[in-house]
Amino acid sequence: MKVMVIGSGGREHAMVWKLSQSSLCSKVYAAPGNPGMAPAERIQPPRSDPESFLRIAQEREVDLTVVGPEAPLVDGVVDLFQARGRRIVGPTARAAQLEGSKVFAKRFMERAGVPTARFLVFDSAEEACQSAGAFGFPAVLKADGLAAGKGVIIAGDDREAAEALQRLPKGRVLVEECLTGEEVSFIAFCDGDTAIPFEPTQDHKRVFDDDRGPNTGGMGAYCDPRILSDEDRRRVMDRIIQPTLDQMRREGAPFTGFLYAGLMMTADGPKALEFNVRLGDPEAQPLMYRMKSDFLATLAEGAPMEWRPDPAVCVVLAAAGYPGTPRTGDPITGIDACGATVFHAGTRAGANGLVTGGGRVLGVTASGPDLPSAIANTYAAVEKIHFEGMHYRRDIGRKGLRRW
Repeated sequence: MKVMVIGSGGREHAMVWKLSQSSLCSKVYAAPGNPGMAPAERIQPPRSDPESFLRIAQEREVDLTVVGPEAPLVDGVVDLFQARGRRIVGPTARAAQLEGSKVFAKRFMERAGVPTARFLVFDSAEEACQSAGAFGFPAVLKADGLAAGKGVIIAGDDREAAEALQRLPKGRVLVEECLTGEEVSFIAFCDGDTAIPFEPTQDHKRVFDDDRGPNTGGMGAYCDPRILSDEDRRRVMDRIIQPTLDQMRREGAPFTGFLYAGLMMTADGPKALEFNVRLGDPEAQPLMYRMKSDFLATLAEGAPMEWRPDPAVCVVLAAAGYPGTPRTGDPITGIDACGATVFHAGTRAGANGLVTGGGRVLGVTASGPDLPSAIANTYAAVEKIHFEGMHYRRDIGRKGLRRW
């Protein structure tokens, strides 16, 4: 099979890396890809729009396209491919509203009976400011639309809320009850009716250790079978994933592709914080690393997934200035000698070698027979990589150590 992966970040690099190992795969294309995505053939579309991606798939006679980022899904790339009879992994634009609009997602959760935090919707930040403490503090403030993982702010009091609301993008705003518990990323591959769950992962959104500082697109993640018990996995499937699929089907928009539920494991059981409609980034990196089975067989034929027992850890190396405006063009050294699998997220080819090209630059990924070993192996590799201004969290996976 010829496979195309749409996207250019660490998630897409991890998928290219795994798909290229499949016995079913004869060729991998990446549109537009990044310098780390060998052995894929990189193709630069004239524009990042559905028509451009469709033209590439038609010209290369691609058998299956896999969409990495959320924007093409919200823009209707799946609708277009399906209308032209081409196979593609992802939800339609209507179903992608689960991520494209947080207001839609929360109201949908109510209709579907999915447990979630209490919330209020406001047309503007100014309106929301008057009711930021409606559920007490800390309060969760969310921008309605896509925000690259940076549209959520937790405010500790009225003053913080007022300042935070001014930083959110213009448009509708949600004020939510702040749930307590442990956050978990739970992703399932869906065919509209049923779902095949991935292993649970845990993301680290804040830029600094101990969950301090502003939210980012993700500073690292780990994948460990001990994150959720078998009983908790069943609860998530029964209370969140399956009701979502059932309600989407009832509403005439069957969900296909990757359904990502950001969860809070509360004292009352799992509650959904948000939905994404694609694989998480950086969760995809340790997931692809731990997956034992053929990923393409799952996507193309619905084959079950099998997992290696060893936990995997991914640490994101970020550029100077991230999560604000990142500095680019700094030379990168040490990747080849680090002893780990390194997924590129924001790199480009410079005159004398690889340089930084974005905010999240690399995802250093390794495993071990237990979580402490996986953490140690990953950070040993991190220490061998360098670029000016490089910063990263030093506590990725630490929350999981109490389970060992």
